[in-house]
Amino acid sequence: MKETLNIAVVGLGQRGTLLLKDTILPQPDVNIVALCDVYSDRCEENAKVVVESGRPAPQLFSDYHDALALDAVDTVIVTAAWESHIEIACAAMYAGKAVGFEVGGAYSIEDCWRLIRAHEKTGRPCSMLENTCYGRDELLVLNMVRQGLFGEIVHCAGGYRHDLRDEISRGRENRHYRFRNYLSRCCDNYPTHDLGPIASILDINHGNRMLSLVSMASKARGLHEFILQDKGADYDAANFHFAQGDVVTTLIKCAHGETISLTLDTSLPCPYSRCFQVQGTKGMFEEENRSIFMDGKDREFHEDWKPRWGCVEEYREAYDHPLWKEFLSNGVRGGHNGIDWLMMRAFLNAVKAGRSAPVDVYDAASWMAISALSEQSIALGSAPVAIPDFTGGQWLLRQRWQP
Repeated sequence: MKETLNIAVVGLGQRGTLLLKDTILPQPDVNIVALCDVYSDRCEENAKVVVESGRPAPQLFSDYHDALALDAVDTVIVTAAWESHIEIACAAMYAGKAVGFEVGGAYSIEDCWRLIRAHEKTGRPCSMLENTCYGRDELLVLNMVRQGLFGEIVHCAGGYRHDLRDEISRGRENRHYRFRNYLSRCCDNYPTHDLGPIASILDINHGNRMLSLVSMASKARGLHEFILQDKGADYDAANFHFAQGDVVTTLIKCAHGETISLTLDTSLPCPYSRCFQVQGTKGMFEEENRSIFMDGKDREFHEDWKPRWGCVEEYREAYDHPLWKEFLSNGVRGGHNGIDWLMMRAFLNAVKAGRSAPVDVYDAASWMAISALSEQSIALGSAPVAIPDFTGGQWLLRQRWQP
């Protein structure tokens, strides 16, 4: 087992910078040996952060191939633009490195197969760094589901509801990739935040799998209205036609009969929510009002549930996941209320021990494929689209995911 990992971070925009500062640098068993970004100022600013933390200055690169060529690097963290995740992850594996890459959707099904082929040819660990799988409520519900409290699970829902109009519309000024994606694509471009915890609940790729989907997109009006208000009619983008529908709804059918509903909602005014919902034959969880409804116990409230909103806390002591109980006792650390830390720790521990990565290449490919498949379905008038089995039938045998 390795004692220390030598890391290269590729991509130093907002997400890469925050992850480096709050979650990677505080890890006791890593060395930051290389930083890479196409913009030199981002490399230089983050190098200062590394040095100010008391660590040696890393080498800086504008071309990720040069960072991957360093013999000293054994692990690569990819936090670059969506379009480059699979390309860089594959290159890292072929260079003999373990790789963890940030979330985002795939642009084609072939890209997903490329990722799998690279892993199978090289044997290098590859993981998607999906932090929502480690959310406290998500793991509480997972724990309750696996103890049978919700009965047989029938339906799950999730979403990425996040007002990103500022970030998207100012993408050119801020060198952010979302602008070009919303201008040119219409799909569920960010499915894994909501799908990841649901996949854990339903044992997707670990005894169950997703079979097919249909997607529908609303008209695109939110960004146009926002740009008019924010920049005025003379701003060039005020006359652009954005392809990305304001709300994209995707319905998925699973092999064991469950259904999944996913919603992307990022260009209209809205509060942040991942819309997490789990419904079984004995009860349900609802993120929006942070409540658990149990058959028998709560049936008297079925016509007026408001008095019970927030009742999830009643289940915390008995069913908080052991991972979170330990985390709370040791002190919560890292970004996004600690879930970045838990996600990164799981990845680093797996790489050090030579174990399979937490959200492995087959899970990553399946979840990322939803973007490309939803784009196909929308383009075909919301026609059903088959979801490939990226495990080659091994979903029947793969062991259940453990956080």
